Amino acid sequence: MARTSEKRRRSRSIRGASATRMLSLLAFLPVASRIPDYVRLITALVLDDRMPRERKVLLGAAAGYLALGRDLIPDDFPLVGGLDDLIVVVLAVDVFIDGVPQDLLDEKLAQLDIDRSAFERDVAQIRRLTPGPVRRTIRRVPRLISDAWGAISRLDLGPRLRTWINREDPIT
Repeated sequence: MARTSEKRRRSRSIRGASATRMLSLLAFLPVASRIPDYVRLITALVLDDRMPRERKVLLGAAAGYLALGRDLIPDDFPLVGGLDDLIVVVLAVDVFIDGVPQDLLDEKLAQLDIDRSAFERDVAQIRRLTPGPVRRTIRRVPRLISDAWGAISRLDLGPRLRTWINREDPIT
């Protein structure tokens, strides 16, 4: 008897969690309606020279991951197959937006006529769904990119890498 009541309680708990999850996904409908505005914002920021290079590289790496076709979770699996792509995009955009200088963000939001309070609500809502340890780890990536870029510059590896990639004659 105790076992049956435990199963019922667990079943109700799972249904309650599913309903809560569905309601939280419904909360993203307003965010989804503003995606075209946010695509314009990200495009304007990427094209702006004042935007930190390592943030642009991170966004480019996420685009490369999507274009590559090799996924952590193969797209053949229904529903969850595209989940890793969505997570990569959300994390990359979050870290990209996090690295935008405040005055540049203010300028672009005003220029594109994007409501600042809606933007901040949307970003906060998306960040709430991203697990803290994942966000903290991903936030370290731009610094790693910057350090790698600095090492390549200091060691003068750029010309050597270009030669190797293009299979040109060595620089003398």
